[in-house]
Amino acid sequence: MEDVLKRADELTAYAVENLELDARNQIYLRNRLLEFLQNAEGEELSEEETDEVFGLLSLLPAEINDKFYALFREDAKKATDWFYGYCVKNEYVKKAKLDRNPRFEAGGLIVTINKAKPEFRDPKKAKAGNSVDGGFAKCVICRENEGYGARNKRNLRTVDLTLGGEKWFWQYSPYGYFREHGIAVNCEHIPMHVDRATFTKLMDFADMFPHYFIGCNAPLPRIGGSVLAHDHYQGGGEILPMHRAGAVYTLKRKDHGDAVVEVVDWQGTVIRVVSKNRLTIEEICSEINEKWVNYDDPALGIVHEDADGVHNAVSPTVVKTERGYEMSLILRSNITSERYPDGIFHAHPEFHMIKKESIGLIEAQGLFILPGRLEEQLGELEKIIEAQKPLPAEFADFRLVYDEVKEIGGNVHEAMQTELGRICNRILLNTAVFKEKAQTVEFLKEMGYIL
Repeated sequence: MEDVLKRADELTAYAVENLELDARNQIYLRNRLLEFLQNAEGEELSEEETDEVFGLLSLLPAEINDKFYALFREDAKKATDWFYGYCVKNEYVKKAKLDRNPRFEAGGLIVTINKAKPEFRDPKKAKAGNSVDGGFAKCVICRENEGYGARNKRNLRTVDLTLGGEKWFWQYSPYGYFREHGIAVNCEHIPMHVDRATFTKLMDFADMFPHYFIGCNAPLPRIGGSVLAHDHYQGGGEILPMHRAGAVYTLKRKDHGDAVVEVVDWQGTVIRVVSKNRLTIEEICSEINEKWVNYDDPALGIVHEDADGVHNAVSPTVVKTERGYEMSLILRSNITSERYPDGIFHAHPEFHMIKKESIGLIEAQGLFILPGRLEEQLGELEKIIEAQKPLPAEFADFRLVYDEVKEIGGNVHEAMQTELGRICNRILLNTAVFKEKAQTVEFLKEMGYIL
C-alpha cells in the first residue's frame, strides 16, 4: 500500500506541475488514483493504464478549449505551443517513442523509419485496421472518441475550429510523422473530398495558424496516404521539402493579374498558385482541380475514369509567406495496369522492399515514412556489405540496394542513407503524372496561362 500511495502522490504532483491540475483537487484525485493503482497489474503501467491515469489527471475538454483560446487571443503560436506541450505531457503524443525513430536528410528529402506503427502493404487491410464495428463513433477520428477508454483515447484532448463556416476540431497525432503533426477533422462524419470549399477551409486554417502548413490527401485509394474515410486535413509546424522547392516555370493569365502560377522544381507533378487574394486562389485552384479530374492523355497512361472508377485527384497543401498564400496542387492518379497492379503512378515494384504503402500527402511533400522492419533489415545488409560477403538468398529482394550501396562506396552507413534518399526520389518520380516539366506547362497553357 505504501508504494501505491507514493505513486499516487507522485502522479498528482506531476499533474499539478505539468497538467495545470488545481492543487485544491489534488487529494480528491489522489484517492481516485489509489483505487485504480491498487488494481493495476505490475509495477510499470501498461500503455492502456497510462492513458487511463493521464485521462483522469488531464484538464477536461472544455477547460483545454478555454485555455487554448485565451492564449490564441494573445498569439496563435503561443496557443499551439501550449497545446502541443500539454499533449506531450499528458502522454497522448508519444514523443519519447517518436524521438527514437531514425530520421535523416538525403537527396533533398527527409527520411524516417517509423518503428511505432505497423506497415500496411495492403490498402484493404489498412482500411480494416481503422474501421469501427458499430458503436457511437463511425470511425477512429470522430470527435465522439474523445475520452473513450476502449480505443485508448482517455487522454485525447481536442480544440474547436471553424473552417468554411463549419464546425471542425484540431488534435495532435499520437504518432506524428513531423514536428507538431496534427489533424483538422470535420465534426460531421462525411467522406474526404476536394472542391472549392476545400481551398477555402485550408486558407481559413492558414489564417488562424500562419506558422503551420495544412494539406489534404487526394481522396482516392492508393494515392491518398490516409486510410480514413472521414473528411480531415493534416498539418503542423514543420515546413516540408516541397514547400522550399523553387519554380522551373512561372506563368500568368490576364484575368488573374494578382497571382502567379508556378511549375514547381519537384520530382512529383506540382503546380503552385501564389497570391495575397484568397478569392483568386480559390478560383484558380478550382479551375485546375476541375481540369485535372477530367483530364485524359492515354499516351501517358492518364485516364480520368474507366470501368474501375475515377482515377484523377488533386492533393492541395498551403503555407503563408511574405508572398501571400502559396497553395500547391499535387496532381495524382491511382490508375493501374497489368504491369503495375498497385498503380502506374505508385512506387514501382523494384522499390517495394523499401516502400509499398500508399504515397500520400506527407511523402508527396518530401518526408518519407518507411516501415520499421527496415531498421533491422538494412542494419544486417550493412554488415553484409562491410564484410564484403555476397548477398544471401533471404535478402534477394534487396539486390538493388546491395548493388547501389556498394557502388556508392565509402562509409557503408552513410552510403545506405544516400541510397534511401535516391530510392525515395525515384519513387516520387514514379508518382509524377507528367514526367517532363514542359508537359505541365502545356497543361496550364490549355487553360490560357502564358509564360
